[in-house]
Amino acid sequence: MVHKVADETAERQLSFEAQGVEPQAFVTKPMVLSRSTVVTTPVFETYWRFAAERQNIFFRRIRGENGPWTQDPILRRFRFTNAYRVADRVSQYLIRHVQEDGPQDGPNLFFRTILFKLFNRIDTWQMLERALGTITVDSYDGRVINEVLSAAMQRGQRIYSAAYIMPSGGREGSRKHQMHLRLVESMIQDDLAGRLAECKSMAEAFQLLRSYPTIGDFLGYQFVTDLNYTRLLDFSEMDFVVPGPGAKSGIRKCFADLGSYSEADIIRWMAEHQEEEFGKRGIDFGTLWGRPLQLIDCQNLFCEVDKYARVHHPDIAGLSGRVRIKQEYRVNPSPIEFFLPVKWQLNDRIEACRASAVQTRLSEGARLATSWA
Repeated sequence: MVHKVADETAERQLSFEAQGVEPQAFVTKPMVLSRSTVVTTPVFETYWRFAAERQNIFFRRIRGENGPWTQDPILRRFRFTNAYRVADRVSQYLIRHVQEDGPQDGPNLFFRTILFKLFNRIDTWQMLERALGTITVDSYDGRVINEVLSAAMQRGQRIYSAAYIMPSGGREGSRKHQMHLRLVESMIQDDLAGRLAECKSMAEAFQLLRSYPTIGDFLGYQFVTDLNYTRLLDFSEMDFVVPGPGAKSGIRKCFADLGSYSEADIIRWMAEHQEEEFGKRGIDFGTLWGRPLQLIDCQNLFCEVDKYARVHHPDIAGLSGRVRIKQEYRVNPSPIEFFLPVKWQLNDRIEACRASAVQTRLSEGARLATSWA
C-alpha cells in the first residue's frame, strides 16, 4: 500500500530535503530578453534542473540501471512525464504499433491515429484489435466498435485515459464514446486526411482539426503533433506551439511578469535558448539521441514543472490553484523498445545505445562472476 503524505507541512518538508535547503522568501529576478524585460521566479531555475534530471532518469532506465533512478524524493515519489513527449509510453505505443505497424496510406494513418488518440489508452486499442482484427478505414463499422466499447464499460472497464479530460459534447442520452465515433465518421466523410495533407503549415493543419466539434486548442495541438509523427504530415516541431492549461500555469510560476511576451513566445524562447540556459547552470543535458527539446517538449515541461512546484515551491502560485500532485509513481514492468518517427532518422542511434547497454550489462555480469569465482 502506498501511504500518502498526511498534510501539506510534510509535503513541504519533503521538497526542502530534496535540495538540502531551508525555506526562503519568494525572490524574483529581472531578465532582459530581446524585446522586453521579464521577471523570473525561483521556479524558472527549477525548470532547467527538472528537465535535466527527468531526462537523466530516462537514460538510466534505458541503460538498464537498477532503481531508484534519482535521489530527488519528489521525482521518486510522484509520476511525471518524460522531458520529451515522444518518449512517453503511450506515444511510443502509438508510433510503433498504431502508426508503423498499420497501413501506410494517408487515410489509414489518419484514421488509426485519431481513433487511438480519442481514447488515448493502450488497452482500449488492444481490446478493439482483439475483437476486430487489424483496424482500417475500409473495415470501420461504428456500430460494432460501439458494441465492444459499451460491453467493456458494462464490465466496469475504463476505456479513456486519465491523462486529460475528453469533452463529450454529445447528444442527450448518448454516451461519450458514441459521440467520438460519430466525430471520426464525419472526419472520414470529409476526407480530412486528404485536406490535412494539403496544409502548408502546422498551424493550418491545427486550425483544420480545431474546426471540428469538441476539439479545442489543447486537443487540436495534441492531435496535430501525433499526426505529424506519420508520413501524412511533415512539419518541424519548432514551427508552432499552443500552450495548454497546465503549461500556462507553469509559465505563471516561472515568470512573475512576462513583459510584452505571450505564453507561446516564452515557450519558443525556452526552446531556442535551451543550450545556453543549461550551460549557464553547468548542466550537461542529455538530448534525445541528438534531438534538442522541441516546442511541444518545452510546453509539456512547463506543465510538469507546474506539478513539481506544488511540492518544491508551495509558496509560488500558478493558475490552477492546485496544491497537491495526484498521481504517485509506480513502476510499470512492461519494457518499451523505443522507436522514433522514421523521418527523424534517429532509430539507428537508439539501436547503438541499446547494444551498448546490453554489452555493459554482460561485462558487469562477467566481472561479478569472476569476483565470486
